[in-house]
Amino acid sequence: MPEISAADVKALRELTGLPMMECKRALEASGGDREAAVKSLREMGKKTQETRLGRDTSAGRIAVYTDMARGVGAMIELLCESAPVAGSPDFKQFANDLAKQLATGPGAATAEELLAQPSPSKPGKTLAAEKDDMFNRMREVFKVGRIVRIDGPCGGYAHHDGSMGALVEVSGGSAEAAKDIAMHIVAKKPTAVSKEDLNPADIDKEREILSVAARREGKPENIIAKMIDGRLRNFFAERVLLEQPFVKEESQTVGAMAKQAGVTIRRFVRWELGKA
Repeated sequence: MPEISAADVKALRELTGLPMMECKRALEASGGDREAAVKSLREMGKKTQETRLGRDTSAGRIAVYTDMARGVGAMIELLCESAPVAGSPDFKQFANDLAKQLATGPGAATAEELLAQPSPSKPGKTLAAEKDDMFNRMREVFKVGRIVRIDGPCGGYAHHDGSMGALVEVSGGSAEAAKDIAMHIVAKKPTAVSKEDLNPADIDKEREILSVAARREGKPENIIAKMIDGRLRNFFAERVLLEQPFVKEESQTVGAMAKQAGVTIRRFVRWELGKA
């Protein structure tokens, strides 16, 4: 059996991030063949993963990637077991890699399809191999949750802790304006782009609730309709993106801000971590 030097062990540790003793045992078992040792360590990691698949994965982060010039954007949800791991540099990098590959690659309908594709930051590795290597280092279960890609100019924003994120498809305007609108969507939680996108039944229900309230206040019938129209503005401002006060300048609506910036808002997707 060839002698395994400390330098060999150190090099394998730097490559895999695994403990020195595990690296040494893998090199000894492979007769000093580094590639075989890496393969062996990954296989052992996969077996360990299989025993932990039932663990709770309520932590994680949402990542977005957009490219206005190329007209594409993507958002992914990556789940793990604990908040410290979700905040680690490696986990953040992997989440960003997933979002970037989904946006700039051929696309994917499922997490499995995405994981089979190349890693943008790890040449020669698939995203699945990057995920397996990360498990070997951290020994937590990782799951790719929701994924979405928009083929069109997009703005994107993810909260600093990865708990929320949004993509907004636009036409016209700048990348900065589109990102500001995505940030507003994350903060203010609209449910529709315009009033026309709301369910008419929901508007009718709110109108009826306001009518009953106005009558209980003893308001004359001849002014109730005008009162309701005024009060519905608050209803729309809570739910409709274009009617909401813009988060960075509440003296104007998002609709006014978008018009000033030359942006037409097509649609948006907003996620909160772990909430379908």
